[in-house]
Amino acid sequence: MCQYSSEDGFASDWHLVNAGSRAVGGAGIVILEASAVTADGRISPQDLGIWKDDHIAGLGKIAKFVRSQGAAAGIQLAHAGRKASMPRPWDVRRTAVPESEGGWSRVLAPSAIPFGAGYVAPSAMSIHEIEIVIEAFGDAAQRALDAGFDVIELHSAHGYLIHEFLSPISNHRTDDFGGSFEDRTRFIRYIVTTIREVWPKTHPLFVRLSASDWTPGGWDIEQTVKLAVELRALGADLIDCSSGGNVEGAKIPVGPGYQVPFAAAVKKAGILAAAVGMIAEPEQANEIIESGQADLILLAREFLRDPYWPLHAAKTLGIDVAWPDQYARAKL
Repeated sequence: MCQYSSEDGFASDWHLVNAGSRAVGGAGIVILEASAVTADGRISPQDLGIWKDDHIAGLGKIAKFVRSQGAAAGIQLAHAGRKASMPRPWDVRRTAVPESEGGWSRVLAPSAIPFGAGYVAPSAMSIHEIEIVIEAFGDAAQRALDAGFDVIELHSAHGYLIHEFLSPISNHRTDDFGGSFEDRTRFIRYIVTTIREVWPKTHPLFVRLSASDWTPGGWDIEQTVKLAVELRALGADLIDCSSGGNVEGAKIPVGPGYQVPFAAAVKKAGILAAAVGMIAEPEQANEIIESGQADLILLAREFLRDPYWPLHAAKTLGIDVAWPDQYARAKL
């Protein structure tokens, strides 16, 4: 995932707008996605992890390289919850990976409600297990700092564990971690607080939320805005506004910029917001920023289609940016 912000066009000198002491300098942010804070929190057996100190050295090489290119290095801390132990996205088989092939038979969730056909039936987490996972996020944040990362994004979207706690569709608990809005959001509030105990104030903390389950009775934008205000008070700097992923077969009106209104609603509440999803054209991305609908644009799949998107966007918008030395002769 890569991100850019601009006040007057494509930004070669990237900055986090109005972030005060937590601003990041440099050409941009490159975020390493879905790094699991526990071994059983991986989406698939092949997923990246940051659950033990042995991972620091390897991740540190990535952070060092990103920073050597003038960008800030970010990492996304995640736990897959009831969507864990599944095949890689390009695997034609869409049923849970058996233990004989590296999977695991017990996956965790706020309630014993499977996501859908082919997924492992999850175990409802005990209070002790909740405490262990909260601590695991804090430990992962310390490892990210030790590895040299500049930014953490807490993955709380797309039907993974934290999102599962937020949504009344997947959270049927009757204790302090389920029921009311306050109790369903307790898990993420404790995680953000725990991360901020080790993550310096000079380093930004982003939180990725699914702003809507796109299902009646589920998590919605009103709850997202309310939560965003509370998370900002706990030390979150920006809300990355995605949606969906918690209800199998939800009817989502996918189209260019379809999630931008979520970012606009969060930004209107005075919280820094990022827009993501079906943003592919430079003019489109630039207009979202210049119109004040979001503070950042996040790009992920577009970089799979076009790894040189920033260079092409700069040319389209008439901004002269430096090319890597190896490619400079192809610039004109």
